Amino acid sequence: MNWKTTATAVGLALMASTGLARAEGALNIYNWGNYISPDMIKKFEKQYNVKVTVTDYDSNDTALAKVRQGGTGFDIAIPSQTFIPIWIKEGLIQETDPGKMANFKNVAPEWANPDFDPGRKYTVPWAWGTIGVVVNTDAYKGPANSWGIVFNTPDELKGKVNVVPEMNDVIFAAIKYVGGKQCTDDKAVLKKVRDTLVAAKPNWIAMEYNTIEKMGAGDFKATSDWNGSALRQRLANPAIHYNYPKEGYGLWSDNVVVLKEAKNVENAKLFQNFMMDPENAALNSAFHRYANGIAGSEKFMPADMKDAPEVNIPADVKSLGELQHLCAPEIQDIYSKIWTELQK
Repeated sequence: MNWKTTATAVGLALMASTGLARAEGALNIYNWGNYISPDMIKKFEKQYNVKVTVTDYDSNDTALAKVRQGGTGFDIAIPSQTFIPIWIKEGLIQETDPGKMANFKNVAPEWANPDFDPGRKYTVPWAWGTIGVVVNTDAYKGPANSWGIVFNTPDELKGKVNVVPEMNDVIFAAIKYVGGKQCTDDKAVLKKVRDTLVAAKPNWIAMEYNTIEKMGAGDFKATSDWNGSALRQRLANPAIHYNYPKEGYGLWSDNVVVLKEAKNVENAKLFQNFMMDPENAALNSAFHRYANGIAGSEKFMPADMKDAPEVNIPADVKSLGELQHLCAPEIQDIYSKIWTELQK
């Protein structure tokens, strides 16, 4: 999901759903890099006369560790659904009741009452998507609809494959590849996952997030990746294709939360409501290239997203997708041990 952007401006506004809060001052957003529309930020600033500053992070783990430390100065963060239960349990975010905000009516039914935040007490949809395999077909002409590209790399791609190092995504994919189920506690399956990952790593060139630039430059010829990133890569180079693995693939969502330590709470609530407006959500999607969970935003989307296979999951592979969720602590501990060994 690393482009840094800081947008600025000045003013005031009203929002009935949060008690007619008067906006002024600042809003500090902590977000994934290369994942927020400058035009959308400018629109928010102009509408509410609030100065917005955006600071990047590169992973869910980085964001969680930073916020746990406290004293960040941030008002808003955008964690993934697998991490939301942790943020809630540890009291890191505020119960802002987005489900009662004026624009909540625009949230698509399938995202209105998610398991990770029933009734949307804390979170607002930002983006959602899938995790698959991206291949440069100039470098590899064979079938690529398998996690085998990553975990049993074809000779043509050895030393040319990147893995986006988001632990839960990688472990999920490896479990699917070896035929297991999400959050399995089957020791044989988890040992196979560990062995598969350790054996695969020598065939990788890197474990990096910066796939848009490096796939485009040809530094990587294949990568595990998120679908919106893959769309941006294809628009820059038509030889780059996104593939839905036949073994199964993960679905994810990122969500706007207000930090417990936020200094600009009312402005943060304004931003949550703002992001549930279809036109604003579409403006953001036009930049990061992911779907957003806001009904009616489709009509404001760029033409090249309306039928893009990266964004609109083809019917023949739709049943293979599964929303990822946080596993039990003892399972997450096993994941962490496997991940630590993989980093050696």
